[in-house]
Formats: sequence, structure tokens, C-alpha cells
Amino acid sequence: MTDERCMAAREVLNRVGDKWSVLIIGTLGAGPARFNELRRAVEGISQRMLTLTLKALERDGLVTRTQFPTIPPRVDYALTPLGKTLLEPVQALASWAEKNRAQLQTARDAFDGKLLKKRSA
Repeated sequence: MTDERCMAAREVLNRVGDKWSVLIIGTLGAGPARFNELRRAVEGISQRMLTLTLKALERDGLVTRTQFPTIPPRVDYALTPLGKTLLEPVQALASWAEKNRAQLQTARDAFDGKLLKKRSA
């Protein structure tokens, strides 16, 4: 891989490689959602982290934020056309993780067992 390709991959993975971005992109794949809908759908995310992640995704052109002039104000978030292109790889990764989760855990348990034996020896 060229340096330019590595840099491009690193930049993209830094943005979409964190667990919150992936979960938000996956959730928005079903359609636009309000902030509190996203907060309920993405288990474990804090209000602050959701705000920061949505801003970062918006900055990268993956999510749009639409504010409606209602009382109380209504804000919807949706994937942009570019953001929608991420759905396929994100869903493929999620599918791979689901299929291989047990094998990964077995490997971790075996590795951790070896570490414990070395430490106790």
C-alpha cells in the first residue's frame, strides 16, 4: 500500500472505527432519527458522546442535521448519500463479528489461560 492509501485508510478508520460511529450509522440506516431516539437506540452512549459523535459525522459529510422551526425545536439526523455508502461495509463487519464472536472469545480464553499459566509458573 502506498503512503497516501495508508493515510486515507487511517483517516476513515479513525472516524468510523469507533464503536459509537458504527452504531449511529447502523441506526440511521433505518432512516432519519431525532437525537433522543438515537440516544435510546444506541445503548450505553452518553448525551455528550452522542453530541460529539454526531458533530464529527456531520463534519465528515456522513450525517445531516436538519432543524425544524417548531416549539419545542425538532432536530432530525440522517445519513447523507456518502453516509449511506458506509452501510454495506458496516453491516458486513457486524455480520462477520456476529458469525465469529464465539471463535474470538475461544481464542481470547485460550490466550488468557496461557498467560495465567506463565504468571503462576
